Amino acid sequence: MNSFASVFSFWSDLTPSQKALLEQNARSEKMAAGTLLHRSDGTCRGVMAVKSGSLRVYCVSEEGREVTLYRVEAGEVCILSASCLMDEIVFDILIEALEETEVCVLPSPILHKVQEENPLVSLYIYKTATEKFSEVLWTIQQILFMKIDQRLATALHDEMIRQKSNVLSIRHEDLAKQIGSVREVVTKTLKYLSEEGIVSLGRGKIEVLDKKALSELTL
Repeated sequence: MNSFASVFSFWSDLTPSQKALLEQNARSEKMAAGTLLHRSDGTCRGVMAVKSGSLRVYCVSEEGREVTLYRVEAGEVCILSASCLMDEIVFDILIEALEETEVCVLPSPILHKVQEENPLVSLYIYKTATEKFSEVLWTIQQILFMKIDQRLATALHDEMIRQKSNVLSIRHEDLAKQIGSVREVVTKTLKYLSEEGIVSLGRGKIEVLDKKALSELTL
């Protein structure tokens, strides 16, 4: 990264030698869309700062259904890729690149060494993880208490913000993963929204025709 200080709030509290150690061992990695970067039973890569692109943090049920917990966009930090630094994280999470993505990685062994010397680094790690868990709880709340049309409308609304367009490039399968459902149910619900004139469906694209009606469905 051009400026670690702009990404990591603990940076100003490090000693010169600690800063030098992290700078010397930080590495940039580029990966194609769909690349699996991390799973809890694999190698603990370290904290990843996203330089470009985006990451998806998700879990998989015993039946193989994927549920997206949250996304990490450019300029944000992915903490759970260094879950080995937090003893309390015992559940299995996976992280993949949603698109062509470049990250800056602070390797776990090096970060652990600095963490042992400076408690403010540990505070940053746990604080950031706690903030992300609020997003996980929101996802769980949606799955448990929202109807499928509400969850799908919310996902489409979020995609409009992320893609900065009402013409969305997204597959039904990806929407299903995002809301914790299956493709067949998403396709059926989209067909209903299409019949109501809220969306228009195309190959690999969904156009939102009535933003007001879509927003009302999220309530």
